Amino acid sequence: MKWNLRLTAANKGIWKASELQRMLADHGLVISAGKMSGLWSGQPVSLKLEDLDVVCVVLGCEIGDLLIPEPDKVPRPGQQETRRVAVGATVSPAVVPKRRDGRSLPPG
Repeated sequence: MKWNLRLTAANKGIWKASELQRMLADHGLVISAGKMSGLWSGQPVSLKLEDLDVVCVVLGCEIGDLLIPEPDKVPRPGQQETRRVAVGATVSPAVVPKRRDGRSLPPG
Protein backbone atom coordinates (compact mmCIF):
# COMPACT_ATOMS: atom_id res chain seq x y z
CA MET A 1 0.00 0.00 0.00
CA LYS A 2 1.13 3.49 -0.75
CA TRP A 3 0.30 6.20 1.81
CA ASN A 4 -1.03 9.27 0.01
CA LEU A 5 -1.83 11.73 2.81
CA ARG A 6 0.22 14.67 1.57
CA LEU A 7 -1.23 14.72 -1.93
CA THR A 8 -4.76 14.22 -0.62
CA ALA A 9 -4.29 17.12 1.81
CA ALA A 10 -2.79 19.32 -0.92
CA ASN A 11 -5.80 18.63 -3.12
CA LYS A 12 -7.92 20.06 -0.27
CA GLY A 13 -5.68 23.15 0.07
CA ILE A 14 -3.80 21.96 3.16
CA TRP A 15 -0.07 22.50 2.66
CA LYS A 16 1.36 22.17 6.17
CA ALA A 17 1.34 19.25 8.58
CA SER A 18 0.70 21.64 11.47
CA GLU A 19 -2.45 22.91 9.77
CA LEU A 20 -3.79 19.35 9.36
CA GLN A 21 -2.75 18.54 12.93
CA ARG A 22 -4.87 21.47 14.22
CA MET A 23 -7.84 20.39 12.09
CA LEU A 24 -7.60 16.83 13.39
CA ALA A 25 -7.44 18.13 16.99
CA ASP A 26 -10.61 20.17 16.33
CA HIS A 27 -12.30 16.84 15.54
CA GLY A 28 -10.99 15.16 18.71
CA LEU A 29 -7.88 13.48 17.28
CA VAL A 30 -4.81 14.80 19.09
CA ILE A 31 -1.59 13.64 17.41
CA SER A 32 1.91 14.31 18.73
CA ALA A 33 4.31 16.29 16.53
CA GLY A 34 6.45 13.19 16.02
CA LYS A 35 3.57 10.99 14.89
CA MET A 36 2.21 13.79 12.69
CA SER A 37 5.62 14.09 11.05
CA GLY A 38 5.55 10.36 10.27
CA LEU A 39 2.05 10.56 8.86
CA TRP A 40 2.90 13.60 6.75
CA SER A 41 6.27 12.60 5.38
CA GLY A 42 6.23 8.85 5.02
CA GLN A 43 4.59 5.54 5.62
CA PRO A 44 2.87 5.40 9.02
CA VAL A 45 3.98 2.50 11.18
CA SER A 46 0.49 2.12 12.60
CA LEU A 47 -2.78 3.99 12.49
CA LYS A 48 -6.02 3.10 14.23
CA LEU A 49 -9.04 2.66 12.02
CA GLU A 50 -10.95 5.18 14.14
CA ASP A 51 -8.16 7.73 13.53
CA LEU A 52 -8.32 6.99 9.82
CA ASP A 53 -12.04 7.82 9.92
CA VAL A 54 -11.23 11.23 11.43
CA VAL A 55 -8.59 11.91 8.77
CA CYS A 56 -11.13 11.08 6.06
CA VAL A 57 -13.76 13.35 7.62
CA VAL A 58 -11.32 16.26 8.00
CA LEU A 59 -10.03 15.91 4.43
CA GLY A 60 -13.45 15.09 2.98
CA CYS A 61 -12.00 12.07 1.22
CA GLU A 62 -12.45 8.34 0.88
CA ILE A 63 -10.06 5.69 2.21
CA GLY A 64 -9.00 4.97 -1.38
CA ASP A 65 -7.62 8.50 -1.60
CA LEU A 66 -5.26 7.83 1.32
CA LEU A 67 -4.33 4.19 0.68
CA ILE A 68 -3.38 3.24 -2.85
CA PRO A 69 -3.04 -0.50 -3.51
CA GLU A 70 0.20 -1.75 -5.07
CA PRO A 71 -0.61 -5.36 -6.00
CA ASP A 72 2.51 -5.69 -8.18
CA LYS A 73 4.63 -5.59 -5.01
CA VAL A 74 3.04 -8.76 -3.62
CA PRO A 75 5.16 -11.84 -4.39
CA ARG A 76 3.30 -14.66 -6.07
CA PRO A 77 3.65 -18.30 -4.94
CA GLY A 78 6.76 -19.87 -6.47
CA GLN A 79 8.05 -16.50 -7.60
CA GLN A 80 11.47 -15.42 -6.38
CA GLU A 81 11.47 -12.18 -4.47
CA THR A 82 13.43 -9.51 -6.30
CA ARG A 83 14.52 -6.20 -4.94
CA ARG A 84 14.63 -3.21 -7.22
CA VAL A 85 17.57 -0.87 -6.82
CA ALA A 86 17.76 2.52 -8.50
CA VAL A 87 20.50 2.97 -11.07
CA GLY A 88 23.59 4.41 -9.39
CA ALA A 89 22.36 3.54 -5.90
CA THR A 90 24.67 1.76 -3.52
CA VAL A 91 23.45 -1.32 -1.74
CA SER A 92 24.51 -1.60 1.88
CA PRO A 93 25.44 -5.03 3.19
CA ALA A 94 22.90 -6.70 5.44
CA VAL A 95 23.25 -5.86 9.11
CA VAL A 96 24.25 -8.92 11.12
CA PRO A 97 23.57 -8.61 14.85
CA LYS A 98 26.35 -9.60 17.22
CA ARG A 99 26.33 -10.29 20.90
CA ARG A 100 27.88 -7.70 23.18
CA ASP A 101 30.67 -10.11 24.11
CA GLY A 102 31.76 -10.19 20.46
CA ARG A 103 30.59 -13.73 19.72
CA SER A 104 28.30 -14.32 16.78
CA LEU A 105 24.68 -15.29 17.23
CA PRO A 106 23.51 -18.83 16.43
CA PRO A 107 22.10 -19.34 12.92
CA GLY A 108 18.45 -18.34 12.56
